[in-house]
This record gives sequence, C-alpha cells and structure tokens, in this order.
Amino acid sequence: MEPFLWTFYYFVVAIVVVFIGLIIFENLTSRYKDWEEIKKGNTAIALSIAGKIIGICIILSFAIYHSLQLMDTLIWGAYGVVLQMIAYLLFEVMTRRFSVEKQLQENNVAVGIVTMGVSIGLAFVIGASIT
Repeated sequence: MEPFLWTFYYFVVAIVVVFIGLIIFENLTSRYKDWEEIKKGNTAIALSIAGKIIGICIILSFAIYHSLQLMDTLIWGAYGVVLQMIAYLLFEVMTRRFSVEKQLQENNVAVGIVTMGVSIGLAFVIGASIT
C-alpha cells in the first residue's frame, strides 16, 4: 500500500508545483492573460503554456527520480520553475527583432512552437543536472 501513497504524494506535489508555476508565468505576461487567450482559441499561447507544463513535469520527473525525500522534489521543482522563467525572459530578450509576447498574443503559431520547444528542451537540461 505504501508505494500507492507515495505515488499520490508525488502527484499532489506535481499538481501544486505546476499550478504555482502557471500562476507565476501568467503574471510574467503583461499584454494578455494566458487562459483568456486560450479560451478565445489562441493556439500559439496554448502551445507555449503546454510547453511550460510539460517542461515543469519533466523537471519534476527527474527530481522524483533523484530525490530521497518528498521535500527534495518540491525544492527542485520550485527551482526548475524559476529556471524556466529565466529561460522565457532570456528568450524574449534574445529575439530583439520582435516581441515574443506580442507574437504569441497575435496567435503566431510558429513562435508558439519555438517557445514550446525552448521550454521542453531546457527542461531536459535542467532535469539532467539534478543530482
């Protein structure tokens, strides 16, 4: 029975970390609100958010695999969210020719796909560095 309880505990931690991460990301964007845009059918923002969710979960999976305690997973998950935020902000800075946030708001699916790729790709790098 104990493995089932631990799976549930890790599940709860993952839900909490993803939820908090999404709230933080929602507050990073000043031009729009993610969930309002998704409700309107903005595919680019949906792809970007999906990348963030998958990225956070990838980091959490590495954290679960390498952690000895549930608290370690929570700490690494929170740290992963912070690093994902930094990556998003760096991506915005590195694309000087256009605003990623504006392009996502305008439903530029190509930018949404690249943003998703950045989130997922860096999640593997962040996750692999967890020891």
